[in-house]
Amino acid sequence: MTRDAAFKRRVRARMTRTGERYAAARAQLADRTADGTTTEITTETTTETATETATLTGNDHTAGVLHVTNGDCAAEVMRAAGLTEPILPWRDVLHDGPVPGGLTDAELRAVRADFIAGGWGDPASVRADFDARDATLAAHRDGRVVLWFEADLYDQLQVVQVIDQLHRAGVPPESVSLVSAGEFPGVAHFGGLGELAPEDLLRLRSDELPLTAEAFDLAVAAWAAFTAPDPAALAEIARSASPILRHLAEAFGRLAQEYPARSDGLSLTERRILLAVESGAGTAGRVFAEVQRRERRPYLGDTSCFDRIAELAGARQPLLAVDPGTTADGPYAEHRVALTPVGRDVLAGRADHTELNGVDRWIGGVHLTGTRPAWRYDERLEKLQAG
Repeated sequence: MTRDAAFKRRVRARMTRTGERYAAARAQLADRTADGTTTEITTETTTETATETATLTGNDHTAGVLHVTNGDCAAEVMRAAGLTEPILPWRDVLHDGPVPGGLTDAELRAVRADFIAGGWGDPASVRADFDARDATLAAHRDGRVVLWFEADLYDQLQVVQVIDQLHRAGVPPESVSLVSAGEFPGVAHFGGLGELAPEDLLRLRSDELPLTAEAFDLAVAAWAAFTAPDPAALAEIARSASPILRHLAEAFGRLAQEYPARSDGLSLTERRILLAVESGAGTAGRVFAEVQRRERRPYLGDTSCFDRIAELAGARQPLLAVDPGTTADGPYAEHRVALTPVGRDVLAGRADHTELNGVDRWIGGVHLTGTRPAWRYDERLEKLQAG
């Protein structure tokens, strides 16, 4: 470990323990060096440094700190790493289904619970989970909050929802910090926090950044753009540049590509599903694996992918044929998948999926319907256009 790296880790540790912003924590530690240089962390230094070292190993035992992350897998790794409770998994697939603006938090929780339950689950149980989640966040409005999220669309939408709630609760930006993982050394196709070893996850804390008022404002604007009934403001978020919310623009650019394309009426996910089948992926499970491989930031879960496959196969003019074969009662991943002639025509640009089959899909606050939806994505111009 270099001296600069060691000092940076000590600064981050002090921020976690005291709630100070980076500049203040750095100044306090720098003032304590006799010769103006920084030193490596050792267990023979002061009691304060020993406490900071414990924080870096995950055993921070810091009262009033809430860790928020993207799901249960990441939460389990964080517990194994020694991070103290409460650890709050933010369980919602916001890129899928309605997320309309203009609702109270309670009304939005009800909308999301109905969608997540999907007619086969228990909306009341999902609603209770969402209620408890938001109550936990609200209960820590006077403490520190550390956000642990990844760079993909799934996570970035959760990040802006969490920050929007914290902002409306009056939480100051300096009480919130972000660990934003877009990559990890030695991992060619980083899949997420839940795949890391506990000691590797802790290494990410050296990159923890306190939020600023500007970052808060950007997150609030992003959430408003995402939940608006008109997607015009998405472009501004996709063009944004933030040293803290550094993955937000890319994620919102990817979100825009889920609108029906002008060329063929397919979302990018739908097109990648068809391309995977065309290239030889013969089962739903293999299609999902190929779609994941094509994504720079894999965000789509297998259930969401299988739902898209089923929609393409169940359309008025199906683009896919799905044959369960002898696995009718087995995992959907084992169902055989093939392109139909219509699917081949759409892929070749000879037909338009939306004009043939219509669309009925929510993207945030936008409800796309009919064979002539109000918004399409122009691949040549790389932007959304009306009509």
